[in-house]
Amino acid sequence: MSLSAGTVKVIELAVRTRPGDETSWMGRRIAPRGVLRVRSCAPEPRALTLANSGTPTRLSVSRRGFAKNECHLSAWQPEAVNANVSLLPVTDDASLSLSLYSAMLRLPLSQALLGLARHPRAPIPTKSHGACHSITLVHTLHLLFFFFFSFSAARTTATAASNLIEVFVDGQPVMVEPGTTVLQACEKLGVQIPRFCYHERLSVAGNCRMCLVEVEKAAKPVAACAMPVMKGWNILTNSEKTRKAREGVMEFLLANHPLDCPICDQGGECDLQDQSMMFGSDRSRLTDSKRAVEDKNIGPLIKTIMTRCIQCTRCIRFASEVAGVDDLGTTGRGNEMQVGTYVEKMFMSELSGNVIDICPVGALTSKPYAFTARPWETRYSTWFGVSTDGVHAQHLPGDLTVVSSCRCRKTESIDVLDAVGSNIVVSTRGGEVMRILPRLNEDVNEEWISDKTRFAYDGLKRQRLTQPLVKNASGQLVPTSWENALLQVAQVLQDVQGHNVAAIVGGLVDAEALVALKDLLNRLDSDSLCTEEVFPMAGAGTDLRSNYLLNTRIAGVEEADLLLLVGTNPRFEAPLFNARIRKSWLHNELQVALIGSPVDLSYTYNHLGESTQVLQEIASGRHPFCQVLKQAKKPMVVVGSASFQRDDATAILAAVSTIAQNAKASSGVEDSWKVLNVLHRVASQVAALDLGYKAGIEAIRKNPPKVLFLLGADGGCVTRQDLPKDCFVIYQGHHGDAGAPMADVVLPGAAYTEKNGTYVNTEGRAQQTRLAVTPPGIARDDWKIIRAISEVAGVLLPYDTLEDVRNRLAEVSPNLVRYNDVENCNYFKQALELSQSVNQKLLPSPLVPTQLTIRDFFMTDPISRASQTMAKCVKAATEGAQAVEEPSIC
Repeated sequence: MSLSAGTVKVIELAVRTRPGDETSWMGRRIAPRGVLRVRSCAPEPRALTLANSGTPTRLSVSRRGFAKNECHLSAWQPEAVNANVSLLPVTDDASLSLSLYSAMLRLPLSQALLGLARHPRAPIPTKSHGACHSITLVHTLHLLFFFFFSFSAARTTATAASNLIEVFVDGQPVMVEPGTTVLQACEKLGVQIPRFCYHERLSVAGNCRMCLVEVEKAAKPVAACAMPVMKGWNILTNSEKTRKAREGVMEFLLANHPLDCPICDQGGECDLQDQSMMFGSDRSRLTDSKRAVEDKNIGPLIKTIMTRCIQCTRCIRFASEVAGVDDLGTTGRGNEMQVGTYVEKMFMSELSGNVIDICPVGALTSKPYAFTARPWETRYSTWFGVSTDGVHAQHLPGDLTVVSSCRCRKTESIDVLDAVGSNIVVSTRGGEVMRILPRLNEDVNEEWISDKTRFAYDGLKRQRLTQPLVKNASGQLVPTSWENALLQVAQVLQDVQGHNVAAIVGGLVDAEALVALKDLLNRLDSDSLCTEEVFPMAGAGTDLRSNYLLNTRIAGVEEADLLLLVGTNPRFEAPLFNARIRKSWLHNELQVALIGSPVDLSYTYNHLGESTQVLQEIASGRHPFCQVLKQAKKPMVVVGSASFQRDDATAILAAVSTIAQNAKASSGVEDSWKVLNVLHRVASQVAALDLGYKAGIEAIRKNPPKVLFLLGADGGCVTRQDLPKDCFVIYQGHHGDAGAPMADVVLPGAAYTEKNGTYVNTEGRAQQTRLAVTPPGIARDDWKIIRAISEVAGVLLPYDTLEDVRNRLAEVSPNLVRYNDVENCNYFKQALELSQSVNQKLLPSPLVPTQLTIRDFFMTDPISRASQTMAKCVKAATEGAQAVEEPSIC
């Protein structure tokens, strides 16, 4: 290390050696993994001798008070060569580390010496076999060439560290990247800066001025959210000037803000409330009258009280940047500025409810949630109570006891109304779901949720099945007891076994119920287990897991540079995945192409056509788009599961697999990048395929059973006319939707907010729903009902608790219990070979997604179809917001 005398106050040598090695510096022994502090730098050379018999040794030199280009690290191997190595200079308070490995040097290293010299060419005297060596320029160049290749990673780290700049926040130093804003630098040290307009996922507006801070020697306060830091700045977040600036901004914000806190739904979680208490003044000097702004009707979901608006423009930026709709904007200037739609219209977006979360005041709140609960009423999680139901222990396990009452709480869970698996928080009070909010998960939904996820919870209270039903002699379903219902089902199953028993599962069934039903039918010598959703079974089918997953993952679309959509409308089939596509399109210049019916996406795309002939031309390399695929570095091909509901599903999958394989071969991307992706629409499909269910009910239509078990099957894929007249139908589910009216026995189950269940999303990620409220009436968890049926039927399933069921899941498919983990699958070549062996031709009919417009988005499952809020959304999307306008209380 080249140092000038007197320039260094402290040198720290952090030496990491193995026990048994002897390390010394100027005759002073250093303990293994010890730190030697040198208080001054003498003009004569200093040497650190490491005797280690070839074991790896690491020397870390910390610099304090250095100027650039004054520090060099010298390495000398006395037995073989004389050398001096000068690495890249580093900035203050950085560490420069050098590791010596005898295997890398290809030299027998019995002794090593790292010296502190006054100059890179200065000789370092040492005793090695009685000879004194000096460092020459030839040896310097030799080892420079070696370390250029051997320590490129270390040099890159040192270079990255040299790009950091040092700033001070209230006197505390912090190293940040160039371009870091003052607010981000403060947050790095845990200093909270108040803000209203700033949001981490939106562009910087800088218009609320609440984040003003003082910078030492600056003329006036600066906006922390918009001002990049500069080297050496001392930021004062609690100075008198900063406090006065914040009080002034808050005073102006409150000048026109109404005193609505007692009647405002934002009360208790309002940023304006919190920050006025913390950073505002206790009095105001403004006595003028407050202005009033007319409220806007922007649909049945969002309630607007625009007098409370502080013009932070968060909602505007969310709509234009994340949702991709330009419905919101500002009009006027200064005191006359207003946020709205300018012309009266509905805020048409599948993500519109997120503006409620990001609004810092009570200007935008939830219409369905208005005046129902306060935030502090949903913060506790204490449960108490005992079983008060009449379920008998001989039919149901002992853990079926129901909590009779509960206090309010927030429960972390997941959404099951689509196949994305968005993370949510279920707020409850008195055993009733009050509202549903998003939960942060960077890999899935970030911090957004769709409007269906947020507002369809009222469907959990309507059209519910609360007790068992049996069909009487006149063909009507009448209430009965659990004993009678279970005995009828068990008797039918005992009389008819084998291929005469079949089951169909719907889109909201958890993995525990799936494996329980599979075990029950297997014990009855039947393997006729089907899903409502169709997936091509010929060729590779569902034998290879990578054949039916979103293999690139939801967050992986941000790395892609080309996306080909086939027969899908991700905006309404998977809104949060579509938001990721828009994010990549906006920030990473993602190119998007579509094969299928033209749809209204939130980004521009190249429409290649809607016929399967385009698909065939691209697969065979005859389409002009093939040149675009060849130029892509990280292509993605996403095919919607709606495309597989056709008779030529196998041919579509084979063509898409061919396109994906050709694109991967031409791009030269590494094997870890997956090109082929399947976007599912329902939450239970991936878990059902993992457990061995057959996709589609074609086998049941060809060979109608005598007993049909419908587990949450409300998609209408089978009707009573499709079955023999003597077919006994058992329906188990939580809503009286399409499946219950055709059943002979109805068994009430639990919805996703009423049980602990496992669901696997479209990318193969296993997640859990949590028990937030108890099922209504005497409804039960699905797997517990199936377990009770097996006991009465004499084919007892070997599990009594949820833990036992999940152990069974681990036996059948271990990935189902690896929660929040995605298993890597890479069998695309094998799948392509098997798919091409099937001789099926593409049909000439166009590829049409099932959800073309926003009207098709709101009501797609038993829960949302029972929701009055979703019905209002459909009406508003069809007839306009005025069709569902209600008189406002406040």
